[in-house]
Amino acid sequence: MALHDNVGVGDFVLLDRITKDSFIDNLEKRFKAGRIYTYIGEVCVSVNPYRQMPIYGQDKVNEYKGRELFERAPHIFAIADSAYRSMRTQGKDTCIMISGESGAGKTEASKIIMRYIAAVTNVNGHQEVERVKNVLIQSNCVLEAFGNAATCRNNNSSRFGKYMDIQFDWKGDPIGGQIENYLLEKSRVVQQQKNERNFHAFYQLISDDGQLRQRDLQKSPGAYFYTNQGGVSKADGINDKNDYNTVNSALKLLGLHDAEINTAWDLVAGILHLGNVTLSADGEGAKIAHSSRSSVEAVAKLLQIKSSEITKALCERAIAAGGNVVQKTLTSGQAMYAKDALAKAVYERLFNWLVQRINEAIKPGDMNGYKGTVIGVLDIYGFEILDTNSFEQCCINYCNEKLQQLFIELVLKQEQEEYRKEGIQWTHIDYFNNQVICELIELPHKGIIAIMDEACLSVGNVTDKTLLEHMDKSLKGHPHYTSRQLLPSDKTLVHAQDFRIKHYAGDVTYSIENFMEKNKDTLFQDLKRLMFNSKNPIISGMFPDGAQDITKTTKRPVTAGTVFKNSMIALVKILESKEPYYVRTLKPNDMKSPTLFDKQRVEHQVAYLALMENVRVRRAGFAHRTPYERFVQRYKMLSRRTWPNPKTRNMQEATNAILQDRGLINDVAFGKTKVFIRSPQTLFELENNRQAMIPGIVTFLQKIWRGYLAREYYKRLRAVYRIMGVYRKYKLRTWVTATQRSLGFPVSSQTGINKGRIPVPAFGLNANWPSAPGPLKSLVGLIIAAYGRWWAYGILRRVPEHDWPQLRLKIYCSTELIKRRRANWGLSRDWKGDYLLLEGLNQARDYQQSFQKLQKKDHFQQVLFSSRILKATPGSGGKCAERSIMITDTAIYKLDGPKGSFKGMKSGIPLNQVTAITITPGPDQLTILHLSSGRDMVVALHCGSIQGVSSWVVGTPDGGPPPDLTGEFVTMVATQCLRRNNKSVPVNVTSNVECKLGKKSNSIRVQTSDQAVPTFAKDGPNRLMLTWPTVPEQQVNRNSSRPPLSNINNRNVTSSNGNGNYNNGAQSRINNGYNNNNAENGNGIAKPKTPAAPPPPIPQRIQSNY
Repeated sequence: MALHDNVGVGDFVLLDRITKDSFIDNLEKRFKAGRIYTYIGEVCVSVNPYRQMPIYGQDKVNEYKGRELFERAPHIFAIADSAYRSMRTQGKDTCIMISGESGAGKTEASKIIMRYIAAVTNVNGHQEVERVKNVLIQSNCVLEAFGNAATCRNNNSSRFGKYMDIQFDWKGDPIGGQIENYLLEKSRVVQQQKNERNFHAFYQLISDDGQLRQRDLQKSPGAYFYTNQGGVSKADGINDKNDYNTVNSALKLLGLHDAEINTAWDLVAGILHLGNVTLSADGEGAKIAHSSRSSVEAVAKLLQIKSSEITKALCERAIAAGGNVVQKTLTSGQAMYAKDALAKAVYERLFNWLVQRINEAIKPGDMNGYKGTVIGVLDIYGFEILDTNSFEQCCINYCNEKLQQLFIELVLKQEQEEYRKEGIQWTHIDYFNNQVICELIELPHKGIIAIMDEACLSVGNVTDKTLLEHMDKSLKGHPHYTSRQLLPSDKTLVHAQDFRIKHYAGDVTYSIENFMEKNKDTLFQDLKRLMFNSKNPIISGMFPDGAQDITKTTKRPVTAGTVFKNSMIALVKILESKEPYYVRTLKPNDMKSPTLFDKQRVEHQVAYLALMENVRVRRAGFAHRTPYERFVQRYKMLSRRTWPNPKTRNMQEATNAILQDRGLINDVAFGKTKVFIRSPQTLFELENNRQAMIPGIVTFLQKIWRGYLAREYYKRLRAVYRIMGVYRKYKLRTWVTATQRSLGFPVSSQTGINKGRIPVPAFGLNANWPSAPGPLKSLVGLIIAAYGRWWAYGILRRVPEHDWPQLRLKIYCSTELIKRRRANWGLSRDWKGDYLLLEGLNQARDYQQSFQKLQKKDHFQQVLFSSRILKATPGSGGKCAERSIMITDTAIYKLDGPKGSFKGMKSGIPLNQVTAITITPGPDQLTILHLSSGRDMVVALHCGSIQGVSSWVVGTPDGGPPPDLTGEFVTMVATQCLRRNNKSVPVNVTSNVECKLGKKSNSIRVQTSDQAVPTFAKDGPNRLMLTWPTVPEQQVNRNSSRPPLSNINNRNVTSSNGNGNYNNGAQSRINNGYNNNNAENGNGIAKPKTPAAPPPPIPQRIQSNY
């Protein structure tokens, strides 16, 4: 239960012992922990925190919206929501009564309630409803500016009573409202006690620089008599200048025009100037002092009245008798009274006019006969005990007596009615009934108000002292009234001036001075006529009674006390007709401190608000009561007979089962619809047992819910995968059909489908594949890859398997190294690898011996490549030398030529020093190995006779050109570097050859010549030229029909000779770089056959790099 929040108890009804000390201690404990709200049943007790509290945001609104009162921690939002839901769901008119003494936070509580109602309504965002909400909220700042003032106890004290009816439509949205105001303390306009201010509006006007010159004002409250009497011009927590701008914005939102707003402030400024008008004696009459002429002119200008008429109205009075008019000169005292009466009347009527304009702005429109429901919010002045208590304090305290009487009666009535309906025996509770105090003030013919009215109607010189004597005589012996004459021993009472009333909130001493004058509330007809004749129609309209002819005799108006009494009686009738909700406000101290808790001060408020009696009445022998359905819903987990659902539909029997299983049946009583729990311990035991079981229930529910979600997810997943499978099959069939058509395969519509052998498609790797559907992209990728392997296998099976490693090397050379940048690189010949081993017998023997010495020295495993080279010598002026080169699995060796028996000339060059390889795109076999040492190796792979020394010749049987060793050399170096260094070596194919010989940059140019052997020659500074023999034309033509690998396509697969040579006709029989050991079987597919002669053996030291 939210009421048991580990900070005291959230409901005073649940206290173990109902004593004053336990009540105050619980209140203090919660206040110091920031819990400013506590319940007494359905009554909310609010303690003014004197600071901003972060408990009114939208998150809190959502937390309390639609919740029962006890489901959440105590909060004023819960009271507002309960009143709103009762109004909306049951169609009842409700009201929220906010009471407490001045400074306890009543006005703030009413604004919080208004904001909450605005936040939970108009969920559909209707513009008119939103406008009404804004008007209701903005009206607060206008009424506060003109109706609130700073007092000794409260810097924003309401000096008037306000009751607001908010009207709702059938959807529960606010559509209008009505405001009633009660007893504005207009005497504050002309007189303030020490350390108090006049109404806020006066100081707001003076604070704005733009209004001073326009209205002849000074920016100093001390310059005006009506604002300097209290000696205070500033109030803590109030910014008059900002409030002035806020009030003007609110007035515009309420629909007031600029002329109306200016008139309102003109009246306020006029009252300030009127207060500075001094009236002095002029014989038996009165006159306006010469120093006050400027003030009179300012008043005349602002009120749009002639200054002469103002002077006449203040100093003279017209008396009508028998149709005749007699002018009577006023004394200086009477003239001062007339001036103050005019100021009070102007301000009061201005305030009433503003309330009227607010009501016009929020008046509900036509509802087509629907009455609607209302929520009333009562924010009225609290009980006051000031240093000097006058007529206004007597009326205010009488109002609080009436409300307290209503509160006690309604609470008792509700309790008695509930016990009667439920069949529970009522326990009588003793409490103080303040009916006797209300009768002391309001009783006809005998009450204080009746005595004052009688005195006001009496002929002759009836003074305040005479009134007090009459009251002493009439009220002698009343237990709640006393005076110095009735109790001479009480020295605290001033003789012939003070009287005391023992209110429910405490004893209050009143000064009888000015009681008669304030009760009469006389405003001479001359002053009414003066204001009616204003040229400003707004001002004139505020005084319609000034239109009466001067010759007519006016009736004596009803006294202020009677008017107020009648308005209180009417207000009580309104409140009695609605379902009440209560907010009782307390102030923790008089210092406005957010931390100080004055127990004696709080105890006094608790006493006069009768909160202890409220707790006792609420308990009435039972600490808690709740409907059976709600009880079972909350505690059904405490019994197996009710969990998870009761076995019976009778909720009373289910409640009985729960209490029996827990052994609590002897501490409850059963009503017709509710169960009544006697002691708070029983309720706390139920709550503790429930809290102990909640974690297990939550875990169980989570398990069930998660299992359900998992099963539902699995079902949906299966359905999704089934749909996906069907859809993918459909898309796959569609794609396969389109692919068959694209590749030339027969489709189902063609005859003879799937009969016999499936022919090789007309397209190879360059086939135009249909675009793959999105869901099948990964699968189609596998199909395309499979097709590529199948198509490649159709080519590879024409090549002997022992030639596949060499084929892989050639493919790697073509696709990764040379990349079509060189036309002839040895594609159409057989790569022998260790060419030096194939030389003549003597040379092969010398090479074999040199090879074995190097292997024993450097421990390499195999020779990948060897051949003759023509090496450019650094620093030799372009000279060159015939050498040999050998590539092993670890290094590159430079060997001597045949003359030197192929001896190793230097230590091998590690493969990790090779950074790049450069070759040319021409027929020459120039190759540069770029080394990290900066000494590049520049060689020309060659065959032929150099300097008269016969070289090996590997050519075609019919005398073809010498073999091109470039591709084989580059591939062996690059693949071995990749294997050793895990990094590829870039191969540059360019005609602009740059290299470093002896760490000097050189460029090499290649030219062709008809000389027999290649040579290097100097071509200028840091320039070399390689002269390469021209290939005979007949040899070029003989091999011109051999297409490069890039031109091999699927169109000449069926016409190939099956061994990798893609030539046509008789030329397909020549040596093509592989051994011709296959023959066609007549149907376009080659089958292996035993060759007539075995192919030349590949040295055992050469292994495939793949």
